[in-house]
Amino acid sequence: MPLQGRDVFLVEGARTPFGKSHPEKGWFRDSHPNDLLGAVYRDLLRRAGIAPAVVEDLVVGCTAPFGEQSRNIARNAWLQEGYPPEVPAVVLDRRCGSAQTASEMAASLVASGVHDVVIAAGVEHMGHVPMNSPAKISELYGEPWTARMWEQYDFVPQGESAELIAERWDLSREEMDEFAARSHALAADAVEAGRFDAELIDWELDGEVRRSDQTVRPGTTVETLAGLKTVFRTENGRITAGTSSPICDGAAGVLLASQSAVDEYGLTPRAKILDHTTVGVDPVIMLTGPIPATHKLLERNGLSMSDVDLFEVNEAFSSVVLAWQRELKPDMDRVNVNGGAIALGHPVGATGGRLLATIVAEMERRDVELGLVTMCCGGGLGTGTLVQRV
Repeated sequence: MPLQGRDVFLVEGARTPFGKSHPEKGWFRDSHPNDLLGAVYRDLLRRAGIAPAVVEDLVVGCTAPFGEQSRNIARNAWLQEGYPPEVPAVVLDRRCGSAQTASEMAASLVASGVHDVVIAAGVEHMGHVPMNSPAKISELYGEPWTARMWEQYDFVPQGESAELIAERWDLSREEMDEFAARSHALAADAVEAGRFDAELIDWELDGEVRRSDQTVRPGTTVETLAGLKTVFRTENGRITAGTSSPICDGAAGVLLASQSAVDEYGLTPRAKILDHTTVGVDPVIMLTGPIPATHKLLERNGLSMSDVDLFEVNEAFSSVVLAWQRELKPDMDRVNVNGGAIALGHPVGATGGRLLATIVAEMERRDVELGLVTMCCGGGLGTGTLVQRV
C-alpha cells in the first residue's frame, strides 16, 4: 500500500556537478568524497534556511564504503563541515539505487514519526574508489560470491547484463544509439536553458564556476555513436561506451520534513513522497528492476502510465530504458526530458538523489503534479519513488 503515517515533504534537493572519473582531467580529481557530500549538506541547509542542529538524521547511499569512503562517510562529511556531533548518520549500499533507497528510508523515518527532519543523500567518487576496488579487496579478504552461489547463478558483469537485455527485447544497436544521442541532445539543451540551475551547487574549479556536468557532449549524433566499438562483447555485441553511462564522481541529496517541521521552521514544501518500493529480479540479467518497480507503484496507487506527468528512468545503459519502454509503453515526451545518465554521468551511489532533485525541479517548471523515479541496480534490484508536487 502507499506510504502510511504522516505526510513526508521534499523541501530541497541539491547536487554537485558530475565530473569524469579521470586522474588528470576529472573535475574532482583533487577532491575528497567528504568534500562532495559536505557541499550537499551545506547547500541543503542554506536553501532550507535551517540550522544544522535541526537535522535529526543523515541517511546516505554509497556503493563502495571503503578507502576514502569508509568509516561512515555520512558522518565524516558532516563532522568535516563543523556541524553538531549530536546528529547521527548511517551509510547504506543498495548498489546503484543507494541514494534513492536512502531517500526511501528517510521518508519512512519521517512518516513513522521517528524524526521530523532528515537529509537523504548519496556520494560516489569513482575516480578515487574505482568500481573494481572490491576485486582488489577480495584478494586480501575473500570473494563475495561463494561456490554455493555460483552453483545457482552464472553471474556476469553489468555490461553483459545490458547485452542480455538487448537480446531479450530485440533492441538493435541503431535503436540504442538513437536513444543515447537523444540523451545528449536533451541534456545539452537543458544546460543551455539553465534547467539544471535549480538543483546544481556552484562549484568553483580553476577559477571558473561549473554550472553543468562534465560528460555532456553537445553535437553527439547517431553517426558518431555508430563509429564506436562494442565494449562488453567483441563479437555480436550491441552496447558501446556511447550507450553506457559514464563513470563519474559526485554527490546529491534531498531534505525531507514532516508537516510539523514545515510549520515550526517555516519551510516551503516542494513535493510529497507518495509511495516508494524496491523489488528483486534475476541477478544475472540484473538490470530489469525498473519494469516491476513501475508496475508495482502504479498498481497499488490506482494509476496508469498516462496519469504520471514525468518519469526519470536511470540511463545505466540504453537497453535498460528501452526495455522499460517496450513493457510500459510510456509517452517518451515525458521520460528523461532533460537527458539522463548517458549524458550527465552516473556516480552510482549518488544518482538517485540527482534523479529526485531533477524531477521535482522539472515538475515545478512545467507546473505538473505527478512524477515517478526508477532505477536498475546491480545484483538484480529495482527502486521506485512516486512524488506529488505541492
